[in-house]
Amino acid sequence: EKLADQVGITFQQIQKYENGANRVSASRLYEFSKVLDIPVNFFFENYGSNENSAFAAGFGESEQAGFEGADDILKRKETLELIRVYYSIENPKLRKDLFKLVKSMAENLKVQDA
Repeated sequence: EKLADQVGITFQQIQKYENGANRVSASRLYEFSKVLDIPVNFFFENYGSNENSAFAAGFGESEQAGFEGADDILKRKETLELIRVYYSIENPKLRKDLFKLVKSMAENLKVQDA
């Protein structure tokens, strides 16, 4: 639960990652590595070795729902700048608090617009 809290996702999402129900993005692995204070390559140790060849063959085979417009959003200069600024905040608690604030503001605006 602590890891989920520190990266701003639900504990259930962590479980889905662990069980292979959802794929883990490279950016999420990066977040995990920062929170856990380990190098990103830790997640790939023994990947592709003979003892893990079954895992390697099945990696990423589960189908995931797409996100319409994700490519457009991710290519925007504003999005990249926002991500850089967000991760420049070194204090994880402060960063998470900012995330919660912005998320709350966005949700309130949706309610007001409805």
